[in-house]
Amino acid sequence: MDKLVIASNNAHKIREIKAILAGLFPEILSMAEAGLEVDIPETGETFMDNALLKASYVTEATGLPALADDSGLEVLALLGAPGVYSARYAGVHGDDHANNEKLLRELAAARVPDRRGRYACCIALTRPGRPPLTAMGFCEGEILREYRGSGGFGYDPLFYLPSLGKSMAELTPEEKNAISHRAQALRSLYEKLVAEA
Repeated sequence: MDKLVIASNNAHKIREIKAILAGLFPEILSMAEAGLEVDIPETGETFMDNALLKASYVTEATGLPALADDSGLEVLALLGAPGVYSARYAGVHGDDHANNEKLLRELAAARVPDRRGRYACCIALTRPGRPPLTAMGFCEGEILREYRGSGGFGYDPLFYLPSLGKSMAELTPEEKNAISHRAQALRSLYEKLVAEA
């Protein structure tokens, strides 16, 4: 496979995916680079539904292999919320600050004083004439009461990794790519692709 289109307009995600899969695909394109200027509605009920929906849309539109992820934060005390609504938890898609503020409010009001949570990621790779490949990855942590760090995106400033003593937003890109939910899912997908070859 020479080309891969990443079914996302999120520059942070695109950078992470390119860093991990660069050795497997000589050319990795964003949707814009592939000539697709569209926001694909995420109407699925699960992360995997949304990943397959987005990847299939891009493969049908371009005739090229496409990779999509759907990922988000699942918090124990909030019964798995924000879940598939992570990017639009506060109502506006991609408003990280509003989403984080809502998370802090919801946790402060939660009846269970449990701040454990995890990032979850589902990856789907679709290819013309072949069945899709899928993979999942998780990263366990805790939700902080205040912001720490300036890196990353989304809920990273509030997502604490006890094993490292840092928030996700305090990690270097290399550190994050070694342990993140997306990195784990991508490595699992990588192994499946290598096994196919």
